[in-house]
Order: sequence, then structure tokens, then C-alpha cells
Amino acid sequence: MTLTDKTGSPVSVVREDDAFAVMVDENVVGRTYFVDRDGQRVFFHTEVDAAHGGRGLSTIVIAEALVATRSEGLRIVPVCPTVARYVTAHPEFADVVDKPTREIMAWLRSTVET
Repeated sequence: MTLTDKTGSPVSVVREDDAFAVMVDENVVGRTYFVDRDGQRVFFHTEVDAAHGGRGLSTIVIAEALVATRSEGLRIVPVCPTVARYVTAHPEFADVVDKPTREIMAWLRSTVET
């Protein structure tokens, strides 16, 4: 399946060590970052270059990341507000979403350098 943004431009999503990246013209223009923990994938930040804003790229990268996470048998923890909005708007992921707990948030703060 060919992915396209709101302008009709082709895009691709690739998995990196700690993120899923969205690419336009073979250039990374955005990412949704995660860390894995005990069968969960904690999504903590999503960003898209300002020059590519408004094209739906964050939605594309999040959607692809969540599908991949589900297929890997991991649960989704949406700490990132953009990911949280996405899973709220897409109930098809409800069966694999865990709410961020205080324990997860404390672990995330100790794990991810900000």
C-alpha cells in the first residue's frame, strides 16, 4: 500500500531503534519516539518538521507505529498527547492500549533523557 499525505505526496514510514520515522522524498521529516518496557511500548513524543506541518504526517507515522506495535504483540502506552488523541479517536486500538500509570511515568522520566 502506498502512503500519501494530505497533499497527495508519497510518504514512507521506517522503524528506527527508538522511533518510527516518516519520510518525504527520502528525507526524515518527523518521528514518534518510544521505549519498550515489559511487553509495552511507551510512546512519549511525536514531532514533525514545521516546514512539513499540516500535511497529516504525524497521523501517518502514529498509525503505522501502532499497527506495527500491535503486530509485535506489544501493548500501547500513549504518554505523548498526539498519540493519546489518536488512540481516543481510533477505538480499534482500545484492546491494546494501557493508560500511563504513575509507575510508568516515573520509569519513563528515569529512562529517557530530556
